[in-house]
Amino acid sequence: MRQFITVIASAALALSVQANPKALNLWYGSPATTWNEALPIGNGRLAAMVFGNPVCEQFQINEETISNGSPYSNHNPDTPKYLDNLRQLIFSGRSDSAQVLAETQLMGPRIYGKGGAYQTAGSLMVRFADHGGYTGYRRSLSLDSALSATTYSVGGVSYRQEAFTSLADQLLVIRYTASERGRLNFSASLTYPEGNPTRRSARGATLTMEGTTQAAGRAVPGKVRFVVDAKVDNEGGTVTAAGDSLVVRGADAVTIYVAMATNFVNYKDISADPRQRIDQYMAASNRPYAEAKAAHVARYKEQFDRVSLDLGPDKYPDKPTDERIRDFKDAADNYLVALYFQFGRYLLISSSQPGCQPANLQGKWNAKLNPAWRCRYTVNINTEMNYWPAEPCNLSELHEPLVRMVGELSQAGAATARLQYGCRGWVAHHNTDLWRMTGPVDVPYSGAWPMSGAWLCQHLWQRYLYNGDRDYLRSVYPYMKGAAEFFVDFMVTDPRNGHLVVCPSVSPENAPKRKPKANLYAGITMDNQLVADLFTNTAAAAAALGTDRLFADTLLGMRSRLIPLRIGKHGQLQEWADDWDSPTDHHRHVSHLWALYPGTEISPLRNHEAFDAARVSLTQRGDRSTGWSMGWKVCLWARLLDGDHAYKLIKDQLSLVPANVEKGQGGGTYPNMFDAHPPFQIDGNFGCTAGIAEMMVQSHDGAVFLLPAIPAEWADGEVSGLRTVGGFVIEKMKWQGGKLAEATIRSTIGGNLRLRSAVPVASESHTLKAAAYAQPNPNPLFATWTMPVERVNPEGGYVPAGNRATGTTARNTHLYDVKTQPGDIITLKGI
Repeated sequence: MRQFITVIASAALALSVQANPKALNLWYGSPATTWNEALPIGNGRLAAMVFGNPVCEQFQINEETISNGSPYSNHNPDTPKYLDNLRQLIFSGRSDSAQVLAETQLMGPRIYGKGGAYQTAGSLMVRFADHGGYTGYRRSLSLDSALSATTYSVGGVSYRQEAFTSLADQLLVIRYTASERGRLNFSASLTYPEGNPTRRSARGATLTMEGTTQAAGRAVPGKVRFVVDAKVDNEGGTVTAAGDSLVVRGADAVTIYVAMATNFVNYKDISADPRQRIDQYMAASNRPYAEAKAAHVARYKEQFDRVSLDLGPDKYPDKPTDERIRDFKDAADNYLVALYFQFGRYLLISSSQPGCQPANLQGKWNAKLNPAWRCRYTVNINTEMNYWPAEPCNLSELHEPLVRMVGELSQAGAATARLQYGCRGWVAHHNTDLWRMTGPVDVPYSGAWPMSGAWLCQHLWQRYLYNGDRDYLRSVYPYMKGAAEFFVDFMVTDPRNGHLVVCPSVSPENAPKRKPKANLYAGITMDNQLVADLFTNTAAAAAALGTDRLFADTLLGMRSRLIPLRIGKHGQLQEWADDWDSPTDHHRHVSHLWALYPGTEISPLRNHEAFDAARVSLTQRGDRSTGWSMGWKVCLWARLLDGDHAYKLIKDQLSLVPANVEKGQGGGTYPNMFDAHPPFQIDGNFGCTAGIAEMMVQSHDGAVFLLPAIPAEWADGEVSGLRTVGGFVIEKMKWQGGKLAEATIRSTIGGNLRLRSAVPVASESHTLKAAAYAQPNPNPLFATWTMPVERVNPEGGYVPAGNRATGTTARNTHLYDVKTQPGDIITLKGI
């Protein structure tokens, strides 16, 4: 009876998805011929790419801890002997010489290589000898249920393949059915890239593949042992082993369960037994398929269904997804925008679950042994960008893997801080990996950047601002304090101007257009912003917890000695301490705009001059770039309250890139909706999803701003489930003609709700009290701090910037305060 009920429930779910005119599906009329056309499924730890080929199907698989290398540290113990010399070279204008010397005096020793590369677990291949003449083909990925499906017919028999990586069980589950009994005939095998030794076997109804990863450097041997099992469960017919393959004959239905495991315990420990883990995972294969599927879908929908977005009807339901992306530049296709937004949320659910590793440069999907940038954690933006949607898009628990990694980096980075720089606290540079390396890696122009600890700690603080949980804050405060301690010790006084500066450092991967060319400097704008943010947040955290008052005073005192934001001769926000920016610089990184987004120190209400200068810089930098950079620019234009320009960047982002294009910096989107640098980087997907949310709701600037950047193309729409600072949830918000029509907001923790709206609003549920712009929000979770600004003086040096009028309409909005208790529902109507 239990099995019968789950079968009926599963069938009802499938019918409801098919009947729902607003179902969120990616679908295609032909199989994937390349990886960038295949469809991704994942459960945080496991991932697979489904090609949907009826003749020779491929499930390219991943397990998140398969990496080359083994535990190691890569700090440079010789740096203390040379650090003063490097700084003096920079202060004396010889940054080019400092950069040359940094190769040996600062960067991690070459024997440690360039970090561990995230690697594939191989592929499951399923071959049907008699399916060459298929018709009526369709493959799809349902974002509503996290299921992939392939359907087609051969000789009058209908076939269906369904697959999911279970959020309830640690298994990849694949189901084959046919409309007639006894029509399933295929062989299955596990494969691995050529030239890499694995042991493969078939016994009974199970395939097994075992291997050990390679070295990551001369001093970092490969020690990750991995095991993959694929168990074939047939209904009718037979399953027999033939060499290292399994052969199925005359089956009515077949379910394949794939389990993967390694010996990885944590970044210091690889003592686990992968075989024991496999056996534990495979125990879940004993429950009926329908029950397993229903459990997976229920677990997934609990997270995914928290947010819905309706930007209008689906005008092109009969057009495959790749064609919709191709035609988007010339078509009004708001459904595609909503689909892309939800695809980003789907990818985060699929690649970052509590207890797992964080999403890396490709989430968890990678087919190579040496992928682009080694598919590590690039923490000079890319890893952080992966988590921009977590809080506003109502997936807070998915932030946990990143928070945990920050804790691990604080441990590993303490040795780097002490032994490489002679500092307290902890430090990490522009890249890390499964082994939590924290020393500088790669080359000086990117690797000589000691700032990722400050940026990562912003995520810790932002999560607190969204949940108000002091127990959580108490657990992460040591990481914030340790990151701040490092900069207290590491920063020095610049003899040229008396300011405290980070030195040496780089503005990530960019250099001013001047001779001699160099990247290493002191007092770089992004560094000043990051340190100011870290010191501000750490001091506020200490105050909230009632601890470390003297340390907090030290941080705020040092913050006052940082270089202010500087506006240069072109009216731009300077990227460096000196006025070196070129209006023709179109570099993909816009690091000096960090304080606008994801930072909060630049505001149209609090420092107009910097706000306008940021607009100038972003305009000069241009729109076209890599895919992840376009995603960042969507967020930046939303913060600039320019919804039309943000939408223009979404149009640029959703430009079709051919699946075989793997190089370049033109941005765009692959047929399977993966972001293209090219090649694939997942942060562009996440960044654009965060940017779309930012266009609808902002809560960083002292208030919950409803519809701050709605473009003309989204005249009418409705969203539900977005979260804000202060623990508020937008249960429902509807707009018409670009103006707020109605909204329902739920308070989860109580406190003052300050609302900002372009139109006046009324409430039947609560008293709205008009608030003054100059009056701080009494809710401490909405507290703001503004970076000072100065402008280049034609007569030399810099002078404090004024407060001239800005083109923004932010001051023309309506501002209200609402007192709330936990559980309150506030209803609003636009007037």
